[in-house]
Parts: sequence; C-alpha cells; structure tokens
Amino acid sequence: MNEVVKDLVMIQELLCADSSKIAIAQLNAPKTLNGLTLEMTRILAQQLDQWARDASVAIVMLRGAGDKAFCAGGDLHSLHHSMLENVSGRPQDNHYAATFFAEEYALDYRIHTYPKPILVWGDGIVMGGGMGLMMGASHRVVTETTRMAMPEISIGLFPDVGGTWLLNRLPGHAGLFLGLTGAQLNASDALFAGMGDYHVLREKWPTLLTALTAKSWKHVSENVGESSSDSAQAALSVNHAQLDSILDSLATEPAVTVKPLQEHLALIRKLCSGSELELIVKNILSLSGHQDPWLQRAANTLAHGSPGSARLTFALLQHNKLLSLAEVYRVEWVAGLMAAAHGDFAEGIRALLIDKDKQPKWHPSTLSQADDQWVQKFFTLPFPAEQHPLYRLGEIDSVVN
Repeated sequence: MNEVVKDLVMIQELLCADSSKIAIAQLNAPKTLNGLTLEMTRILAQQLDQWARDASVAIVMLRGAGDKAFCAGGDLHSLHHSMLENVSGRPQDNHYAATFFAEEYALDYRIHTYPKPILVWGDGIVMGGGMGLMMGASHRVVTETTRMAMPEISIGLFPDVGGTWLLNRLPGHAGLFLGLTGAQLNASDALFAGMGDYHVLREKWPTLLTALTAKSWKHVSENVGESSSDSAQAALSVNHAQLDSILDSLATEPAVTVKPLQEHLALIRKLCSGSELELIVKNILSLSGHQDPWLQRAANTLAHGSPGSARLTFALLQHNKLLSLAEVYRVEWVAGLMAAAHGDFAEGIRALLIDKDKQPKWHPSTLSQADDQWVQKFFTLPFPAEQHPLYRLGEIDSVVN
C-alpha cells in the first residue's frame, strides 16, 4: 500500500490480486467536517488527472476522514473573507470567489465525466460541496449515518455545485422542495430519490477494501484515443460490472422506518406545483403546524431563510431545466459570483458561522421585494462570454459513466 498525505487530502493506492490498484482520496479535515477548500479542490483535481492516465488504477474512491461527515460543504470562511475584502463591490473583483467556484465546479464536472469507475463513500453528512463531489460519481454509497441536504437557503446562496441540475431530476417537485427548505434526507430517501446507488453499513468499509483488492481488474488509461476505443470501453464495462457485483454483495436495505420524502411525496408534488413561487412558498409555510417534525423543520427553515435565495433557487431551476450539465455549471458560476457581491451570502455566513447569532438581516427582506426583475442580475455575465473560466467546459469530454 502506498500512502501519501498532501496536507488536507490523504492519498492511498492499494495493490490488488494482479498489478492493478484501488486509489483512494480521503478528505482529511474532520474538525471542519471535511469542508472543501480551494487547496483540497486542487489536490483532488491533480490526483484524479494522474489516476485517469495511470492504466494500473482500476477504481477511484473518495471518502472523508472521521466519523461525522464525508463533506459538509465548501470553505465558507474564506469566501466570507473574500467578500469583505472586495471593497469595489464589483462581482468580477472578487478573484478568490471566482477562482474557488470555477475550480470547484470544474472538479465536479470532471467527476461526472470521469473515464473510470469512481466510488464516493457518502458516510455521515453530505451537504453543499459534498453533494457536488458525490452526485457525479458512477457509484454512490450511502450508509446508516448518511444525511444529505442542500441547505444554502440558510446562508443566502442557492444549491450550486450542479445542484440545480440534480434537483431538476428528482421526482414529484421534490427538488424544488429540497432546494427551498434545505430538508435532510436519510439513506432510504436518498436511494429513493436516485441520489445514492447502494446502502452499505459503515462497518463494512474494511470488508469492501478486502473484496476490491482480492480481484483482478482491467487496465484502462485516459491516453489520447485509448479511452474511446472499443477495447477500452469493453474493459471499462468489465470493471464497472465487477464493482457493481461487489457492492451488491455488501448492500443491505436501510433499517430506518422513517422515510419522510417517500411518505410525503404526493403532498410535496401538490404543494410545489405551478409557476408562482409566492404560492409555493405559502403552501410550504403552511406545514409549520404539521404533525411530522421533518415537514415542520422544512417550513421553519424556509421561513427563516433568505427570500432572495428562494427566488434565485426557483429562477435557476426554471432557467436550467433543459440545459446540459456544462451549461448549468456556467450559469451557476455567474450566479455564485453575483451572490458573493450582493449581500445575502456574506450576511448568511456571518450570522451562521462568524458571529453565530443566527439572526441574519436579509436584503431583500421579503419575497415580494425579491421579484423577477431583482433576480435578473444573477444571470448577467459582467464581461464577454469567452472570458468565462468555464467557457470551454464540456467541449472535450472524457468517457461518461
């Protein structure tokens, strides 16, 4: 076993029965719930590129250190600092936020289009930036401790990292509901919604590694021309199928009896249908007295969340519905850069993480003030399109899993 610690990411390569390897990148910041920093993003991007070219690496795996979280989100403290430093107020002058979002989204897109099987061990908290890392993986594993959410409405942002692409693909308007309320999903509901593929008990991690390293795997490289050849595609299919078989052998049904998304999907579909956000918000807020605490919390989170975030989330879901994944990331990057310059994002982080008073002063303070005209600035690129850092994203894709 080769093991290297690169500050915030631990890199491992496990030898298999033949000369192939299982590669593992572990986010190594348990004290911050493995919150994704720009440095971590760059280490992961570089390592994924290296493993894609290494024919001996058959399977890539991502996990988080500690027993609390795979990844609870992005590096909000650094983003908050960058917003305070941007005295001009011009979105394009926040170079840190522009770089962070661009490199994070490019990494997420790389995972979506990775040329080899990539497994994410979604144990514990998987939120925000963690969802961005997990959702594009070919094999997404949830455990009995998994808690998934896109809680950006509470910090004045929106479900980014491809979140608007993901949420648009959930059943029965569940995506809009989750985006507006930040409601958490357990393993059972994550599987139901298609946000996870296998449920494997946390204690089975060593067993999984033993099973993986006991096998022989096909060798595939991302060298030019090779990954698209018939032989490479056949080899990839073998590796995918073998990984599926191993996960199938370890997977179990979640033991939880509480499945709120499944139980309330018909109600959610009814409450969130239509094209008027004001009515949808009113419908969700009516759940504040519901007997189910999951629905109560959802209504309470929306009631105390940023009205601007609610409008922006709704507008992005509508705008991005028919866009390609690469186009969605480009739109989200503009919206993220604008959010870093227009108040609520900085205020949300301040209230939750800096001063911790949990008393954000949202601006605009009401949904009626955050109207359709107000939200248009989040879609307006402040410079020519060819200067967009993700301008060429998706032009030359790797093999899509």
